[in-house]
Amino acid sequence: MKTPISSLYRNPVKFRMPTAENLVPIRLDIEIEGQRYKDAFTWNPSDPDSEVVVFAKRTVKDLKLPPAFVTQIAQSIQSQLAEFRSYEGQDMYAGEKIVPIKLDLRVNHTLVKDQFLWDLNNFESDPEEFARIFCKDMAIEDPEVGPAIAFAIREQLYEIAIQSVVSARESRMSKKGRRGAEYTPVSKGGAVAVDLVKLFGPKSSVVRKRKEWDVYEPIVDLLSNEEVDALEAKEERSFR
Repeated sequence: MKTPISSLYRNPVKFRMPTAENLVPIRLDIEIEGQRYKDAFTWNPSDPDSEVVVFAKRTVKDLKLPPAFVTQIAQSIQSQLAEFRSYEGQDMYAGEKIVPIKLDLRVNHTLVKDQFLWDLNNFESDPEEFARIFCKDMAIEDPEVGPAIAFAIREQLYEIAIQSVVSARESRMSKKGRRGAEYTPVSKGGAVAVDLVKLFGPKSSVVRKRKEWDVYEPIVDLLSNEEVDALEAKEERSFR
């Protein structure tokens, strides 16, 4: 017997990233003694904690950063891993939900803007493969753009997964008063998950209307050196 969709919305699963690989998005932005280190990457939460210090020491050595960066890098990574692990074992809602993902990033001279729908219940999804195909289709040559796109997707999915845990917890606490309530996760950008049946209707087409083409069309621009310098100066002023 087929499980009703409404039941799928309420059936929880244990917390994890809604992707094939359960990787934690880590973001670092550290400044010491007038030097600044920024980076974004993923980390396997199953790796031993000793690897964090090894990574920090290797990074400081390779980039010739002051020794004080070792402790700061290691602590920042460990703090973010601890937050992720604090959700492990807790219930999160899963179901036939589609969430909007937005890209608005600059990598070196490449500017990327796009928005698309992502199946939150597809635990075999692969942001890295999506990014590779995106870069190939858009003829993006900079090898750093693909990883940045994948990271941006993972970061948003992580936030949505956390919201799923919070919703499941609140639902348990007020189950009697909200029995049968349907969960609608909220993304980091404030967008809510989309119920395709409600959005399109059982007989509607999923082909986008002409007026929506510009909204969903990806934008890729190559910036000049002057434009990049201006943006970096603006980012530096905002940081300080």
